[in-house]
Amino acid sequence: MKLIAVDKERYRKHFNRLLFGCAVCLAVCSLVISYTLIALFPDPSGSHFHWNAIGVLISAALVGGALYHYRHHEYLTEVYYVWRLKQSLNKITRKMRKVEAAAKQGNPDAMLILQYSYSGSRLLWKLDDNTLIMDELAVKQTELNNLAEKYNITLDVDNYDEQLLAKI
Repeated sequence: MKLIAVDKERYRKHFNRLLFGCAVCLAVCSLVISYTLIALFPDPSGSHFHWNAIGVLISAALVGGALYHYRHHEYLTEVYYVWRLKQSLNKITRKMRKVEAAAKQGNPDAMLILQYSYSGSRLLWKLDDNTLIMDELAVKQTELNNLAEKYNITLDVDNYDEQLLAKI
């Protein structure tokens, strides 16, 4: 997955609207479905927990299905890209110990994975205004740059491929 510049204003606006819309849809749909199920299948004991739970599950499935169906829509371009980037970075994070150890031994693939992780994290943190960890990231980036210089390796995040993780 390539790193691309994301318009922060557009991303935040679309993400907030999407989040609000999903919350409203979940609330309205689960109430409508629950009330419909209770009206169709009343429980003499007065406990309708299972119908309410089914209403919430069906609503969640409908909203999830709609999001999946429209994920490539122009309105969701930035939101879907950031979601995929977060998934990609999570895969790297799960193997971070092995990747860091391999990078210290001079493995160029591991260094490229780290470069991608740092660059992607920097992009996400700027989008989310999470500047608290940027200093720590700068230190790690300097360490990686020193390693790359030591082993005479050029790191270009455009060369990153998720299959490199399988090699580590």
